[in-house]
Amino acid sequence: MAILIVTDQTDRWPSNGPGVEVVDPKAYITQSQYSEMRGAKVFNLCQTYRYQSVGYYVSLLAEARGHRPVPSVAAMQDWKTRSIIRLVSEDLDELIQKSLAPIKSNKFTLSIYFGKNMAKRYDALAWRLFNLFQAPLLRAKFMQEKDRWQLTSVGGISAADVPEAHWPFIVETALDHFSKRRSVAKVKKTRFDMAILRNTEDPEPPSDEVALQKFAKAAALQGVSTEYISRDDYGRLAEFDALFIRDTTAVNHYTYRFARRAHAEGLVVIDDPTSILLCTNKVYLAELLARHKIPVPKTVVVHRDNADTLAQELGFPCVLKRPDSAFSLGVVKVKTPEELQQKLKEFFADSELIIAQEFLPTDFDWRIGIFDRQPLYACKYYMAKGHWQIIKHENANRGRYGKLETLPVELAPRKAVQVALKAANLIGDGLYGVDVKESNGKFSVIEVNDNPNINSGCEDAVLKDELYRRMVSIFVRRIEQQKAGIA
Repeated sequence: MAILIVTDQTDRWPSNGPGVEVVDPKAYITQSQYSEMRGAKVFNLCQTYRYQSVGYYVSLLAEARGHRPVPSVAAMQDWKTRSIIRLVSEDLDELIQKSLAPIKSNKFTLSIYFGKNMAKRYDALAWRLFNLFQAPLLRAKFMQEKDRWQLTSVGGISAADVPEAHWPFIVETALDHFSKRRSVAKVKKTRFDMAILRNTEDPEPPSDEVALQKFAKAAALQGVSTEYISRDDYGRLAEFDALFIRDTTAVNHYTYRFARRAHAEGLVVIDDPTSILLCTNKVYLAELLARHKIPVPKTVVVHRDNADTLAQELGFPCVLKRPDSAFSLGVVKVKTPEELQQKLKEFFADSELIIAQEFLPTDFDWRIGIFDRQPLYACKYYMAKGHWQIIKHENANRGRYGKLETLPVELAPRKAVQVALKAANLIGDGLYGVDVKESNGKFSVIEVNDNPNINSGCEDAVLKDELYRRMVSIFVRRIEQQKAGIA
C-alpha cells in the first residue's frame, strides 16, 4: 500500500523515503494521478481540519477514492463528541492516573506525534490515545478534579502550531511508524482484509481459538485475509474491509466504539452498532417483542412506582434481570417477598428500570443461531447440573455450563425456529443467537443475543466447516455490495 504524506510543509519531510511520497494538499485534491491511485494510505498533516477546509477535503476525498485517510472524517467528528471523550477517559482511567500521577499542576497537555510523545514516560498513554483518536499529530488535554485526572479534550494539531524543535522528532517517529507498517504487510495478495476483534484475557470468549482458526481458514479459501486485533488497534480499522467482533459486547464499552467507528469507515461490521445497542438492553427488547406480539414469558418492566405489584402479578419464584445483563450475570431467581425487595434495591441502585419475568422451569433452552435472516444452527443448551440456568457461575470470571446438543435446523421444532427468526428479524440482518423456552407445548422467546457463542465442537457440530464457509460467504457478499455502492 502506497503511503502519502499530504502536508503544506513539504520541505520538512525527506522526499526519498522508501514507499513514502510527500504531496502538497492542492496537488492531492486536483491532480488525476492521485484520484486514480488505488490502495493508498493518506496521512493528512494539513494546517487545519476545520469543516470544509483544505484539510477536511483531503480526508473526505481520500475516503471517496477508496484511500485510507488518517485522520478520517469520522475521527474528526469524534474529537468534538463530549460523550466519546468521557467514555475514553473512563476506559483509560487507570493508565491516565498512573501516567499523570507525578504532575504537580492541575492541568496537563500531551502532544502525540504518530503515537509517541517526546518524553518516553508518556508513550503508553500516547499510544492508546493515538489508536483511539487516530491522527498524525494529536493534542490531548487533561484536568485534575478531586485528585483524579480527567481527559477533557482531544484534537488534531495544526502543523503550524508544532514547535520548531519538535520537527526532527516528528519526522523520525513518522518514518519509524511507516517502516513498521511495511514490515507487517501481507505477503500474499487477497481480495479483502478482515479484522477479528478479540480479547485474549476473556475467560469466556464468544469463540474459542479452534473456532477462530476454522473461520480464518474458510476466509482464506474465499480470498479473505484475517487478522486478530485488540482494543489497542482502534486506529487501524480503516485498513480493513470488514470487522468481525468476537469479544463480549456492551454499549458502555470499547466494542461498541469499534463497531461505530468501523460502520462510519464503511466496513462490513458484525456485530453492527445498532444490534449491540438494541440487543444488550433487555428493557428495549421487552418492549419490542411485546409490540410485535412475539410470545414471551409474562414480563413486567419494573420501576419504583410499580415494584410493589410484582408479587401479585408474577408470583414466586420469578426472575429479575438487569437491563444490560450478559452470560446470565445480573439475572436472579427470587423465591420470597423479602428476597424480592433485597434484589430490587440492589438493581435500582444501577438502573431506573428492571425486567421481571415469570419463571418457566425447563430442562433446556433452545438456541437458534441466525445470520443474514436465515437459521444457521440449532442447539439445546441444558441447565447446569443442580441449577436453573445454563451456566452456574463458580466465581466472578468462570462458570460451569450444562451439556449442549446440536441438531440440524430442519430437526429443531418448526415453531421454535419461526419465533426465533421473527424476533431476530426485528433487530436486523446480523448474527444473533435467540434463546427460546418450550413450556407446555408453547415456545417463548427469552432474549435475542447479538454476540452468540460459536465454539468448535458445539455450535458447529452439525455443519462443521460448512458453518464457517457460510458465514464468510455472507461477509464477502456484503463487502462486494459495499464496494459496488461506493463505486
